[in-house]
Amino acid sequence: MKKEKITLAITIAISCIALAFVMCMQFKIVNETDITSIETMRSTELQTELANWKSKYQEIEKEYDEVNSKINEYKTNSQENVQNGELLKKELEQVDMSLGKTDVQGQGIIITLRENGDETMKKITADDLLLIVNSLKLAGAEAISVNDERIINMTDIVNIADSFVKINGQRILPPYVIKVIGNQSYLESGLMGNGGQVDTLQKNGQDVSVEKVNKIKINKYSKDITYKYMN
Repeated sequence: MKKEKITLAITIAISCIALAFVMCMQFKIVNETDITSIETMRSTELQTELANWKSKYQEIEKEYDEVNSKINEYKTNSQENVQNGELLKKELEQVDMSLGKTDVQGQGIIITLRENGDETMKKITADDLLLIVNSLKLAGAEAISVNDERIINMTDIVNIADSFVKINGQRILPPYVIKVIGNQSYLESGLMGNGGQVDTLQKNGQDVSVEKVNKIKINKYSKDITYKYMN
């Protein structure tokens, strides 16, 4: 029993000595460690990390500026495209109006030619209508129709066997109603002045009247425009 107590005491003593030795070594390591060096190393790491984040931020900021620049460019191009589209639309509308492919309205005059039924008197012919139409064009007419047949550059006005007149391939009969959009004074003076076509017809006994109208509607040319020799 006494021997066992001695052995236990020796074991405890050895354990205490070992623990004291370890504690001494730890204190020595702490004392020998350069705290400033650790702080410096930590500060350097933080500076490096900060520099990395700053670099990433600059890259992101550059990408943002590039994207923003592209967005502004797209907006500018989009606005230009809209403006160009509107301009093109207006130009196409002008072309359609010039070709007679759209309904139009405006101020002008209406010329009515009636045959009085006198068989001894010369009938109103396609040539009479053609001379009136050409006089109106020279006077600045912007749109013309005869019995609602729109007159365009390719319109044909012809007599058919001295029986009736064809315009745009359509048979028309008197009275002939010619609607014209343009400056009323110019149009009227071009027809009614001395030597004008209406003046000549009236002097020959034809029943021709001219009326100024503030709002005239002229229908569009309803057929397809085709060309035989142009492509």
